[in-house]
Amino acid sequence: MKISELAQQAHVPVSAVKYYQREGLLPPADKTAPNQTDYTETHVRRVRLVRALLGVGGLTVAAAKEIIAALDTSPTFDVFGIAQYAMGVPKASGDEPSEKARQRILDLANKQGWDISEGNPGWAMAARALEGMWTIGVELDGDYLSAYASAASTVAAADLGALAKLSDPDRQIEVMVVGGVLGHPLLIGLRRLAQEDSGRKLFPCSE
Repeated sequence: MKISELAQQAHVPVSAVKYYQREGLLPPADKTAPNQTDYTETHVRRVRLVRALLGVGGLTVAAAKEIIAALDTSPTFDVFGIAQYAMGVPKASGDEPSEKARQRILDLANKQGWDISEGNPGWAMAARALEGMWTIGVELDGDYLSAYASAASTVAAADLGALAKLSDPDRQIEVMVVGGVLGHPLLIGLRRLAQEDSGRKLFPCSE
């Protein structure tokens, strides 16, 4: 297919495809003539992936290149980890969380039996959340934190289960990136709905 057809199928402007090419984010295509290049469905999928990485994922070109390079050389799980770290960690401040907060999260993770690396960005993210609670005098008990951890395990299993059903690696990473970004507001929205339901049951209004 021509570059115009590729752009149309991937739902991006031709200029975006050319930009992706210049940055080395697309695989080589066959030259059928001096000014004619033949693109395939592989290029359509890769353009969609790059669009997800740069657009929805908000990654830099350098980070996207790292993921693309891993995608072509590494097992899916390794690519998942690289993409997860490349997406970064929202920071409440520039300070590192305290050792007390990190230890609390470590104890919680150990209690859940999680097999996780020390470099996972979730450590700092969760520890900062705890410290935010502590600054306003809220000390969360073990049952509360365990409930959150159990819910996180359920959501994580659903995330990875959805990826496992996809056979195309490009599509797996595209869904992971988009799901990683949009999964947060989805989870928060559902949590608020569930809180209203629980609130009505625990604190019924008297007629």
